[in-house]
Formats: sequence, C-alpha cells, structure tokens
Amino acid sequence: MSVVADGAALPTLTVAVLAHNEAQRIEACLRSAAFADQLLVVDSGSQDGTVAMARGLGAEVHSYPDWQGFAVQRNRLLAHARGDYVFFLDADEVMTPAFAQELQAIVRSGEQAVWSIRWRMLAYGCELKYFRSQSQIERLFVRALLKEYTGVVHEQARLHPLPGGGAVPRRRIRERLLHHSRSTVRGSLEKLTQYAMLGAAKRAEMGQRGGVLRGLASGGAMFLRLYVFRLGFLCGGAGFLYCLFVALEGFLRYAALRYDRDHLTGRVIR
Repeated sequence: MSVVADGAALPTLTVAVLAHNEAQRIEACLRSAAFADQLLVVDSGSQDGTVAMARGLGAEVHSYPDWQGFAVQRNRLLAHARGDYVFFLDADEVMTPAFAQELQAIVRSGEQAVWSIRWRMLAYGCELKYFRSQSQIERLFVRALLKEYTGVVHEQARLHPLPGGGAVPRRRIRERLLHHSRSTVRGSLEKLTQYAMLGAAKRAEMGQRGGVLRGLASGGAMFLRLYVFRLGFLCGGAGFLYCLFVALEGFLRYAALRYDRDHLTGRVIR
C-alpha cells in the first residue's frame, strides 16, 4: 500500500511486461505506464538492447532466457510483483492517457475483481479504425486473487476464490488499449510460425486431429469473420494483411497438427 498525506493507505499497482527483442517498441510501452508503483519487466533473452532500455526507463528487469511458454513467463512476472494490483501489459501495447486514468481510478477503488481490456488495433503503420475488435482479455487482477497462469499460448489465469468462497466478479475497462499487432510482413511471418506451432501443440495435447481440410475450414471461417463481419475490408491493405495472417495461422495449426504431430512441442524457441 502507498500512503497519502492524510495517512490513508491506497492500493498499489504493478505494471508487468513480457519482452523479447522489443527495442523498437519498449520505450513507448514503458513510458505510457510510468505512473505505476512498480514497473516490472521479464525478458526472455533479448539481444537488441531491450534490457538496457527498460532499465534506463526505470523498470525492474529480470532475465529468464530459458523460454518455456507464455504461462511460465507470466508466472515469473507474478512472482516478482509487489503491487496490490497487477496489470499485464504487452511490449507491443501502449496505454493512452485516458486508459491510464481509468486504470488508476480502478486501483484506487480497491475493488476485488478482475478486469478485461479491449484493443484499438494498429497494423503495418495504420490504425484499423473500422475493424471491430471483439477480443476481451483479462489483464488487471488483485494480486492476492491470481493463483497462476496455465497454457503455452493464449494462456489462462487461474484465480483463488474471494474470502468467503464467492466467485470473483468480472469487469471491463471502458477505454481501449493501443495494440501494435503487426508492424511488418517479416515480423508477421515470424509470429505466424510461432503461434501456429504452439496452437498445434496445444491441440495435440487435447487429442484433437488435424489435416488440410480442417485447416481450410478454420482459416476460411476466420478470414470471413474478420474481413467481412468485423469490417476488415474497410481498413485497406493493412486490414487485408491483418486478416490474412490471422487466417493463415488458423490453417497452419491444423496442417501442422496432422503432418508435424510427432515433432510438436510447447517450447518454441523465441
């Protein structure tokens, strides 16, 4: 708890960031969260100056180059967090002033809940203004209620019950978080490989079957949903590329599930 002039204790906030070779984006990310009581970074072996930049911006940095998946890294963030609340911010995200104000107001309220966020999407140097992003991802937690993360990709938070055994309320932050989803085609190709293989490994553990037809059905449905129903077609070339790469991920995860099944692992090298 932090203490204000009248002696009242206010809840504190940790902003926790995962990073790997994010020298081009880490400054904007961390500066947008400079108000946090603890600015925390877990790095997974960056070789581009990310660590030095983060420390220069006042962040507490811990390095864990033994990449074992997103859940493991987030649990490492959680182990180092000291705030009463913890907000997980990705290195390709930036808080607007309005988002930061709302976040601080929630922390000051002391409410025992979990809050999800929505994105304002940016891709290939353009904001996808008309794209209807419906992703709602839980990011703000009362630290004492967050038990752990599980899963190698699209990891899930496991919570402790409220004192007395009640379910933890779910809330949503109204302001949207800026998300630089894909900056370059090359970066998109690298991300495509990682997420497709991690997704295939996750489905293999669940006993699912893959194949080209299942991949075509998954990827085709995803492209239709994003490009048509979520208005990606109104966002020009950047919107098309974004929808295409997400759809390709859906196709390739099922192709890999069929043809790379004996070689799948959740520990993708970063």
